[in-house]
Amino acid sequence: MSRRPALRISVALALLATAVLPATPAVAAGETTTNGCVASVPEPGTTTPVQICYSLFRPEGASAGHTVPLIFHSHGWGGSRTKDPAAFKSWLDAGYGVLSFDQRSFGESTGVAHVMNPDYEGRDVVKLVDFVASLDWVTKQRPGDPLIGAIGGSYGGGYQFAGAFTELRDRGRTRFDALAPEITWWDLKQSLAPDEAARTMWLAILFAGGGTHLPPAVSAAFVYLMTTGTWPTGRAGRDLDAFFAKNGPAWHVAHGRKLDIPVLFGQGLSDNLFNLNQGLQNFQQALTPRSRAHSIFVGYNGGHTLPSVLPPGFATPGDPCSIALGSPNFGALEQRFMDLNLVGGNTGLSGFGSYHLATADGRCLSQRSLTPNKQYRLGKVTTSANLGLPIAVEVAKGPITIAGVPRLDARVSSLLPDAGAFFALSVGITPLDAKIVQNNTMPLREKKVVRGARRSIDLPGIAVDVPAGKSLFLTISPVADMFAGQNGRIPNLLTLDHTTLTLHRSTH
Repeated sequence: MSRRPALRISVALALLATAVLPATPAVAAGETTTNGCVASVPEPGTTTPVQICYSLFRPEGASAGHTVPLIFHSHGWGGSRTKDPAAFKSWLDAGYGVLSFDQRSFGESTGVAHVMNPDYEGRDVVKLVDFVASLDWVTKQRPGDPLIGAIGGSYGGGYQFAGAFTELRDRGRTRFDALAPEITWWDLKQSLAPDEAARTMWLAILFAGGGTHLPPAVSAAFVYLMTTGTWPTGRAGRDLDAFFAKNGPAWHVAHGRKLDIPVLFGQGLSDNLFNLNQGLQNFQQALTPRSRAHSIFVGYNGGHTLPSVLPPGFATPGDPCSIALGSPNFGALEQRFMDLNLVGGNTGLSGFGSYHLATADGRCLSQRSLTPNKQYRLGKVTTSANLGLPIAVEVAKGPITIAGVPRLDARVSSLLPDAGAFFALSVGITPLDAKIVQNNTMPLREKKVVRGARRSIDLPGIAVDVPAGKSLFLTISPVADMFAGQNGRIPNLLTLDHTTLTLHRSTH
């Protein structure tokens, strides 16, 4: 089963049934499948419990006298739970139970999508953990504390953080014993609209796949954002800042919470919705040092991927680092990770506390640190804003290897208000053929006229080998297809002075 879920618009449009299924078991090949629902937190202003529906797969031989650990699973945005036990064959054959569930407002679950708010989706997950804790065939570490891990990607990675952090907030500890979130976020606003420039290509897909599941005022805000190019802060009924305030690990960490359990991260370097920066912030900030020492970060070229045409980009799809860590794919790697942390024994896993990143050309680069260690002075750069063609400024000649999140610092001036541009590192023989690394850009928006304003921009996180005969460039583009419509309306100029680029240059 693929755990890199695409945003399935056709599936989302088919999710019309809201009937709640009773808990009715069906036996097949010695395994038991039970479909049911748990009652969870009512929607604001109501008293009717929301029903969160699940399919529970009990492996052959599991009983009160022979208990087993359990794996949570859930779907991406616009999807629904997995009901076919064949999708979890490797887990069931290995003696794990599995619970796959419909998140609030999706599939057969009721309610409205609050997009991983701890007071709603977070508590939904806690209710499911309570349910699992009542099953006599699931291993308990102490009364009420089942032995559980979690898998899933995108929105199905978000529930893992929402559930674990909500328990940490409300109970002082989480009952999850290991997580394996893929292609998910650290800060939802920062992901959807960095510097309040909306990733309109992805927002349109997200809205088509699940916009009707959002509260009406939030749906209206998304439409306003996509059609006007303006982040709707403070507008009556459209305050997305308030809606997204709690919806990610960033909020919990800001309130002093960190997870102290092992986590296997899977993040897409060519993911241009939840980019590498988001995964790195989770790894570096959402975990305690002890947890990080027992965790693994894997970056692959995949996830939420759209090709970058303007400016042109490149990436080689694939997951060389799961292979380098001894598994054929990320799904096999996460099962070894759960075997280690839920069952124990020698799994042969290594690479803990390190970053394992697929380069743009498809090799695996492993690094203990991504701390910036090299600075390049680029001087004064003048570029068109809002309209025009990209420019590329040479940074360094190959062969060199770059990894992590580069940072651009400059004193910025604009000719007129509402100036926008998009930044990335690129590789080519000349500025004319340079292509941005792993299809990602990051924006700068100056809403007012500025004169020498200090700005620091985190560029897209990357891993790239620049071979001999090619150079590393800084590409600045007045437009970017992922951010269509988010540049200003009239031609403008931006000047970057005292420009420096700081990055991690690998010795591998």
